[in-house]
Amino acid sequence: MQIARVAVLFDERYAGRYWLYGLNTFEAYIAEILSHAGIPYDQLDDVNQLERSRFDVVIVAFVEETEHTASLLWRFAEHGGIVISYAGLSHMRKRLGCSEKTQLTYGYASLPANAEPADSKPLRFLQARPWLITGEQAMEVAEVGVLHKDRPDGGQIGAPLLQFKVGSGWIDRWSVNIPYTVVGFQQGTKPVFADGIPAPDRTGDIDEGILKADDGCEMDWELDRLFTETGMPYYAYPYADLWREAAISHLLQRVVGAGLTLPFVDYWPEGIHAVALISHDSDGNEEAQAEKLLELLKECQIHTTWCMLEPGYRDEIYTRVNAEGHELAFHYNALDLDNGFWDEAEFNRQLNGLKESAPITEVCSNKNHYTRFEAWGDLFAWCERAGIACDQTRGPSKKGNVGFLFGTCHPYFPITWGSDQNRLYDVLELGFLTQDLELPYLADSSVVKPFLDQAYRVQGVAHFLFHQQYMGEPKVTAALRNLVTEARKQGFVFWTSKQINDWERARRTVKMDGINDQGEVKLSGDPAAQGAVVWIPVVHMDGSNVQSQSKFGVNCVKQLFGE
Repeated sequence: MQIARVAVLFDERYAGRYWLYGLNTFEAYIAEILSHAGIPYDQLDDVNQLERSRFDVVIVAFVEETEHTASLLWRFAEHGGIVISYAGLSHMRKRLGCSEKTQLTYGYASLPANAEPADSKPLRFLQARPWLITGEQAMEVAEVGVLHKDRPDGGQIGAPLLQFKVGSGWIDRWSVNIPYTVVGFQQGTKPVFADGIPAPDRTGDIDEGILKADDGCEMDWELDRLFTETGMPYYAYPYADLWREAAISHLLQRVVGAGLTLPFVDYWPEGIHAVALISHDSDGNEEAQAEKLLELLKECQIHTTWCMLEPGYRDEIYTRVNAEGHELAFHYNALDLDNGFWDEAEFNRQLNGLKESAPITEVCSNKNHYTRFEAWGDLFAWCERAGIACDQTRGPSKKGNVGFLFGTCHPYFPITWGSDQNRLYDVLELGFLTQDLELPYLADSSVVKPFLDQAYRVQGVAHFLFHQQYMGEPKVTAALRNLVTEARKQGFVFWTSKQINDWERARRTVKMDGINDQGEVKLSGDPAAQGAVVWIPVVHMDGSNVQSQSKFGVNCVKQLFGE
């Protein structure tokens, strides 16, 4: 087998014209989507490099739409290459025999049964530029799926994906801007400067005058929530994760269809399919409750992440937390009601106070008190400069918006605004799903199973928050026990935030340095990634006794890094 060479084309010179005016090029995020999926690629910053390099696939992320660009991409496809675009290629539209509809700011897309994720409802998108086939094509063309206007059952407005046969290759154009959609769910589509829109049923009154992460949620209160058997509302669908799957599945199926392979690194090490994380925020700093929690965690035999709010605990409590294998983390307080405020110097003052009072010199993780969040990336920049590698702030603050309100349960690196050239922050975001089950004003335990089901389905992180201060509530402690039992029953492994961060960074170092005639990939990378699973898509099994497994809709064989 031959490994496909994949290029991501992002013209930084052209993007610079956008950045000069603070405009965004979120299309660049396709590189992070590939990196998180463990897929190798090369970065191109000039379309002319296509003629000087031998690639099999070019993903057109962001490039100036000119006749010259269109001609080079057309020639690349004619000679057997695969061109993939997410709502771009406007200069090819007429040549491909299509007309363009008005740009959509949201809607839903139904994908066919042979595409990942096949078992989901229509996927909400946040930007699309649909093309309609005029019937004037001189080439073979396939329409994949259906776009719906406004609602999952709304009127049809074209297909999410069009595939054009050009010469001996293909030009595949998604109507949906997948990178923009993923970013929009994870981080919002604009900075948080004001309260968000509250839930019509009053279960999510986010308009209380406190700026928070969930003020930037891009879900629909009515269309994207379900209700449990006890009537608990929750955001049910990790749309960002499902769109990632759709993009990766499409790429891998195209590569295999061309008789090539494209090895990729699984999300978790051998023997682990999905991870559960429990974190605690020390609001009130009640030491008696902290001791009760330590006993409960010892009973459950799990390690958790303790986010510490100023002024924290006595040395004895910190020593025990460390000694029993838990992670000490930061809980920045910018809540006005507590005399906190949104400021980097204050962030650093509180962080340094934690380092002085607790027996730690480095802090890996942070979660903001009350999920306080302002603007776009201030928090990530502060974490980055302070050496905090992982943040957990993006989660729900109300009973009615628990679940996948940011469309993801995967760790990811967020993107900066255009004024900072849309680079990635060196901070891993790891949001949570809900907090303090069985309190009267929050969700009950009926949400546990649907959350675990979806997190397991997408191989993500099921992150639950339990405050230490409620460990005197029997219903809350019973809910924590039940969560641990159910998660283990489903096959989740419990890690701390630091463990997740360290693994995600280590696994991304695994590189594919070629493949031999027996289909074995030469691997290199950080020894900390030992046990990483590398999946190798296969074109034909030819009656081989080698066991394969379907990943992203293609048959793959497994190889372990470090063996």
